[in-house]
Amino acid sequence: MAQTHFGYQTVDETEKASRVRGVFDSVASRYDVMNDVLSMGLHRVWKAYTVAVANVQPGMQVLDIAGGTGDLARAFAQRAGASGRVVLTDINEAMLRTGRDRLMDEGLVLPTAACDAEHLPFVSGSTNQGFDLVSVAFGLRNMTHKEAALTEMCRVLKPGGRLLVLEFSKPAAALQKPYDWYSFTFMPAMGKLIAGDGDSYRYLAESIRMHPDQATLKALMQASGFAHVDVHKLAGGIVALHVGVKC
Repeated sequence: MAQTHFGYQTVDETEKASRVRGVFDSVASRYDVMNDVLSMGLHRVWKAYTVAVANVQPGMQVLDIAGGTGDLARAFAQRAGASGRVVLTDINEAMLRTGRDRLMDEGLVLPTAACDAEHLPFVSGSTNQGFDLVSVAFGLRNMTHKEAALTEMCRVLKPGGRLLVLEFSKPAAALQKPYDWYSFTFMPAMGKLIAGDGDSYRYLAESIRMHPDQATLKALMQASGFAHVDVHKLAGGIVALHVGVKC
């Protein structure tokens, strides 16, 4: 049986999705609070930058994958307007419910779907069908087969459509030691204190280290059908925004 990584552990491929689901089931209710604490609010800046690069226009069709609690979906929906459509998806139902309920409390009702990014339940892109934009923020590193997921994201895009991947990445060398301390000491401690779950945040720190660096992810996107990929390094490389164009 094929194996893959779950953080620093080696597990059967068939087990990873359920283990990741357990992590996010555990942290869903405190996810937004933890994001603010652990990033000192910077995740809002990174997402705002992503929204600016996305440049969603009225009438556009947008798919937000692993959209969780709905930060990007909300911003995209405000820009796409009544003539557009923004679909919020996540493989984890607890996260999706949290995001859907949060948006409904704000008076925003979006189509939602619990689905696996490796098998998207949407038609292939064509001139008149498919999405203008696909986004995935801080979710790609948790997927078992990243190449399959990226290929699916390309498939559902219209020609000329774009994929935006916002994800933790490899920081500059000068930041590595303090970033390691932060990741493996501070993050689990805050996870235990605030979310009652230090182990899940230890996994999240490990998953970042196992994720491809900027150049490797760019190559994966190109191999998955994106003819042109730009890389925007943020926070000294701690976070990167990859922008791929389907030709």
